[in-house]
Amino acid sequence: MNGWGPESWPDSLWRATAEPLSLPATALPASADVVIIGAGYSGLWTALHVLREQPGLSVVVLERTAVGFGASGRNGGWVSALFPTSPEKLAAASSKSAALAMRKALRDVVDDLADWSHEEHIDCEYAKGGTITVARNAAQRESLRAEVEHQRDWGSSDTEFLDAAATAEHVRIQGTEAGMYTPHCAVVHPLKLARGLARAVTARGGVIVEQCTALSYKQGVVSTDHGVISCGSVVRATEGFTARFEAHLRELMPIYSLMIATEPLRAEQWEEIGLARRESFTEQRHVVIYGQRTADGRLAFGGRGAPYHWASAVDARFDQHPRVHTRLQQTLTELFPSLQGVRITHRWGGALGIPRDYFPFVNLEDGIGVMGGYVGDGVAAAALAGRTMAELLLGRTSDRTALPWVNRHTRRWEPEPLRWLEANGMLAGLTLADAQEARSNRPSRLADLLYRLL
Repeated sequence: MNGWGPESWPDSLWRATAEPLSLPATALPASADVVIIGAGYSGLWTALHVLREQPGLSVVVLERTAVGFGASGRNGGWVSALFPTSPEKLAAASSKSAALAMRKALRDVVDDLADWSHEEHIDCEYAKGGTITVARNAAQRESLRAEVEHQRDWGSSDTEFLDAAATAEHVRIQGTEAGMYTPHCAVVHPLKLARGLARAVTARGGVIVEQCTALSYKQGVVSTDHGVISCGSVVRATEGFTARFEAHLRELMPIYSLMIATEPLRAEQWEEIGLARRESFTEQRHVVIYGQRTADGRLAFGGRGAPYHWASAVDARFDQHPRVHTRLQQTLTELFPSLQGVRITHRWGGALGIPRDYFPFVNLEDGIGVMGGYVGDGVAAAALAGRTMAELLLGRTSDRTALPWVNRHTRRWEPEPLRWLEANGMLAGLTLADAQEARSNRPSRLADLLYRLL
């Protein structure tokens, strides 16, 4: 055992409403063609696509705790085409055509995920209703207008700027002045997706070993607390837990995002709120918030705001942060005043992984694969990354293996105390910037300065 047993699972809505996963009991094999460290979306999609394309290969997935224990089982359930790197930065790192190809691949995978789930008999409560972003002050409104123009400059004619009345056709949020709608997003039950992927992997002959900690890895071998396994290729898919490998402490910064969920809402409450197509929703603020209408009629709502912890620490204690959870509940009732007094049934959180340049990656070199850095937009991106990694492992080329996030190495985060100061200073500054914009109705110069510095 590694100290992260069942009691460490967060008290999340997703865990409470997903069927338990029963995997075949197995010891650590002595060898495999492919060993994957991490049974989250990235690792499971990689395993599944390898087995779909080449069933004869032996694939072993190692998981320190349990399938979906990390961000894959705790997130907001957005299957979005969002990417943390701007198209300009993508184009600068490759070409304009490559940047456009990256955007198209992410949009395509929003639909592909539904198809793959159907083919593998995964009921993850998928619903594609798009995303609605609301502006609640003049600064946010002009930011949204600029974002729509920016998207159109890059060929996105289906991103719409909406007035308050048109926005209300999607969601009715208090104080809305305008909105932006994109169809390129679906919602899912994230833990049902992760556990469904695990079942699909084992059904195709893959082996998943839970409660098995990878201690180190190098070309051809992975050392674990259960022994050593030799392999043809090894893939690290650990995202927010990557810092647990001392040699990779500064590759991905673990940042906590927290969530709450309401009790099931009545039909008349939903009539007042909207989200009839299960659109995901957010506000055009600097400190991210996000929400969805679940298949069982709740609001699952989350946001950033929890502090970064010294030396990239990740711990079950950080899943709960009373001040941030209280603020999330207050924000939810600010957006939807009719929810005042509605019972919050679940509060939880988890770590996501942020690379220093906010540029996700899918790399394979000398038999060692690494992937991740999705900055919280990983449900669709991990599905695309997993298929891409599978192609790289099998020595195949495609439009995906030519995307600009493939075999791209990023700089590491600064050592402490600079890392702590950067992360928590940025959070404090952006929180202040949101307050400034709400008061003044003008864009925050502080936010612009912070983005440039970061």
